[in-house]
Amino acid sequence: MTITAALRTLESEDANRFFAELYGEEAEAIAEQKKRYAALIEQFRRRFGDAGGDAGVRVFSSPGRSEIGGNHTDHNRGKALTASIRLDVLGVVAPCEENSVSICDSAYHEDYTVAITEHPAPPGKTGSSALVRGIVAGFKNAGFATGGFKGCFESRVLPGSGLSSSAAFETLICGILNALYNNGAIPMEKLAAIGQYAENVFWGKASGLLDQMACAAGGVAALDFEHPESPSLERIPFDFESRGYRLVIVNTGGSHAGLSAEYSAIPSEMRRVASFFGRDALRGLAVEDVARRLPALRAHCGDRAVLRALHFIEENNRVDEEIKALKENDFTAFLRLAQASGDSSYRWLQNAAVSGAIQEQNIPVCLAMTELFFRLHGLDGAPPRPAPRAACRLHGGGFAGVIQAFLPREYVDEYRAWMHTALGFADARDAGQHPPERRPDPVFVMSIRPCGVRELIF
Repeated sequence: MTITAALRTLESEDANRFFAELYGEEAEAIAEQKKRYAALIEQFRRRFGDAGGDAGVRVFSSPGRSEIGGNHTDHNRGKALTASIRLDVLGVVAPCEENSVSICDSAYHEDYTVAITEHPAPPGKTGSSALVRGIVAGFKNAGFATGGFKGCFESRVLPGSGLSSSAAFETLICGILNALYNNGAIPMEKLAAIGQYAENVFWGKASGLLDQMACAAGGVAALDFEHPESPSLERIPFDFESRGYRLVIVNTGGSHAGLSAEYSAIPSEMRRVASFFGRDALRGLAVEDVARRLPALRAHCGDRAVLRALHFIEENNRVDEEIKALKENDFTAFLRLAQASGDSSYRWLQNAAVSGAIQEQNIPVCLAMTELFFRLHGLDGAPPRPAPRAACRLHGGGFAGVIQAFLPREYVDEYRAWMHTALGFADARDAGQHPPERRPDPVFVMSIRPCGVRELIF
């Protein structure tokens, strides 16, 4: 589409259906997204002019993701339950004859060009240009076609928060190269693996494949990484909102930036335990195996490694139980399992705060305030109440970033106000004035996005 045609298309009925699928059917949300897309298309015009030529511009969206179950399991061939969310990263792009990728990213205030004909080294640099280099290298290594493009990008996925802003970006770049130069023929799991390769090798972050798979797949998905080169995926047709529940994400503060050593230590320590048993990963190890050799295992690997291995074993089994609960529409069982998952991450995996931190323990504080809210409102299932009606858990990589809560719809506004107070964020709607600190709202009421990376095509 030409830029003029693209702007005109945003007002079509087909566009309305596209926006409703990605962002929900509320008229206000659709109107806001149309303005957002139009602004990015206009930014492309200002930055690159009519760079699209006869090929025109193309518009892509890739979602962030929420981990529902399976905290730090994927890197040891485990299982996970994920959901893509409506927060996304957008790209307005046009292919070009130059053998380079030029990106203007308003979210990160970056403007750079990567030559794709050159060797993609040096790896290890930070910034999204390093990920672009890694993705181009991954496409070439796999024998897929690459080519140049120019693009303007904008993201609503909170950086450094555990909602996979980097994986959303990686999946978007992979989706663009797939559509522009490979006729969209590359399987989703191959694109996810290329994104992981870029992050592992060119960013030096030892992440598993969960983030990229969740962003690429979309919807609620059960992922199994027993065979990492070809992970299995099953979509779970469950709608939290139909049960009267909302998924709420709280940005507790802090950032994942600078925590690579903490993240890398988790898979490293888990594999140390696996190696003790002659394995390359923890998949297949049972609690009884650990118990039989516990003294020698503690002496060889250290106690934290043992606890992290036990978390993996129990969490892997818990994912199966969560999937079963959702399939059988047993939401009470799911809430118990979600709470147990968070408790295990906190106590056994020990990724709620950086070891030795005294002042900054954002995740533990926010979990404590959330659990107190549950108790004060009778949602925790404590006697004499028969069952829990809410759950909260540590989310994502941990150490900083976000927590997750499953709440009955009627308690969401009150919980938001509670957490606003806890985090020192003045609610402008209640106060009738602008917040004293101009920063984003830390509480996000999420909706599940049913699809992964998508191109706006009519």
